[in-house]
Amino acid sequence: MQFAVLFYLFLAGNLYSQLEPVDGYKILAVYSYPGKSHYMMTKALIRELVESGHQVTMITAISLEKEELGSNYTEILIEPVYDYWHDVKLNFGAQHLFELTRMTIYDTLKMLEIIGVKTTEHALRQPKVQALINAKKTDGVFDLLLAEQFYQEAFLALAHVYKIPEVTTCTLDSENHMSQMMGLITPWSFVPHGFMTFTDRMSFLERVQNSYVSFYEDMNRLLNYFPKMDAVAREFFGPVLGEVPRVKHMEREISVMLVNSHAPLTTVRPTVDAMVSVGGMHIYPPKALPADMQAFLDGATEGAIFFSLGSNVQSKDMPAEMLRLFLQVFGSLKQRVLWKFEDESIRQLPENVMVRKWLPQADILAHRNVKVFITHGGLFGTQEGVHYAVPMLGIPIYSDQHLNVNKAVLGGYAISLHFQSITEEVLRHSLLQLIHNATYKENVQRVCDIFRDRPQEPRKTAVYWIEYVIRHRGAPHMRSAGLDLNWFQFYLLDVMAFVAAIVLAGILALSLAIRLLMGSNKKHRKVKKN
Repeated sequence: MQFAVLFYLFLAGNLYSQLEPVDGYKILAVYSYPGKSHYMMTKALIRELVESGHQVTMITAISLEKEELGSNYTEILIEPVYDYWHDVKLNFGAQHLFELTRMTIYDTLKMLEIIGVKTTEHALRQPKVQALINAKKTDGVFDLLLAEQFYQEAFLALAHVYKIPEVTTCTLDSENHMSQMMGLITPWSFVPHGFMTFTDRMSFLERVQNSYVSFYEDMNRLLNYFPKMDAVAREFFGPVLGEVPRVKHMEREISVMLVNSHAPLTTVRPTVDAMVSVGGMHIYPPKALPADMQAFLDGATEGAIFFSLGSNVQSKDMPAEMLRLFLQVFGSLKQRVLWKFEDESIRQLPENVMVRKWLPQADILAHRNVKVFITHGGLFGTQEGVHYAVPMLGIPIYSDQHLNVNKAVLGGYAISLHFQSITEEVLRHSLLQLIHNATYKENVQRVCDIFRDRPQEPRKTAVYWIEYVIRHRGAPHMRSAGLDLNWFQFYLLDVMAFVAAIVLAGILALSLAIRLLMGSNKKHRKVKKN
């Protein structure tokens, strides 16, 4: 018996040694988009990889030096940080980001194009990045390319320079255009476009609009965005690779995509094994709050409201009349309000309101006295609100925020307000509803239980699939055969044309037969008369 146990332990140890590298893998990571919120997921993943024994060389727009990741982490910092919001505001004539609430879907797509092309060009011009592209030794230097799936596709050419497989991470939820990358069809009939306000229960007219916007984005990417990103890729990788693959082809070489989503916060949709949900990766067990914040929330006997509009939209830029409105309503409440406000010298602050330039959002949401989370509807914040079961008042500004908030409203744990239409009465009534109507808390608790119920912690899941792709040399067995079809084959247009041709041929043959029969009958009658 003892011998059998030892034998099985030996086999298990041998198998583990084959699966796990002794010295870890060498990973080249590229995160050139300087969006602070995106780095919540990035930091969590890079830390997990380093702590798992892997060596990570990272091209990054935001330094992770404060994370103290140790000798297994090498940083190639993009300096200076590109001010992409300057370009966006200049293009749309906006004074501050609150004005982006007036943007159309097409404006949002244009904004993302500006951000993507400009930040990618800026990063690729960096001398240290150039040195990496033009390195003399490329074989065996890295085992994998890890890149963000966010409008920086030219960097996928690094996988060709170093002849390595690629894994991407998407800080947004699944987007409709990802179907072309992974070889599946996204039904526009019940999967809303990521920037639309629709849910998966669409009326006829909503399905028409959703189909049009989804088709428009596909065509815009193919005819407008891809040629621009192709030009960037050729400029910086052409001297090394000679012929640079087109972006739409490089996207199809992605082995696994790690998507920032998880049930029930995402729309149920068709998927493939290579699209892995890792939503909530950035959420860690709560840490102790600073003493002043802890005392402020502990003393909130009637409950507390937490207000944050994320890292891009800053409350200090709020129009003066709207700022007075919020302060007036907050001052009339029994609850305390903790507000991420970037100018702590704000005047006429009610006694029940505390403002700070920076606040540890997830740790605050974990406090038992927080009853409402006022949020712009960013995916990370929405996930944190659900994780800690806090009802939300959503004020979406742009991009996917509308869909995230609408999903929460449909789930019965949020109320949505349009920033430009907020009045004192509407704001006060909405907050009191969320605080006193127990249905909102019950619904968010139910969603919280589902969101937390998963077979493996998301950071572990992400690391597993990264290691899996390396172990299996790109995991080509997971690649959908749909990627090898022409567009007319992929959408079965050739089959439809064939069936239509058969039906048409049958109709023509039947018509011809009837005409011949009728002609024969007429001839027969003539002969009979004569």
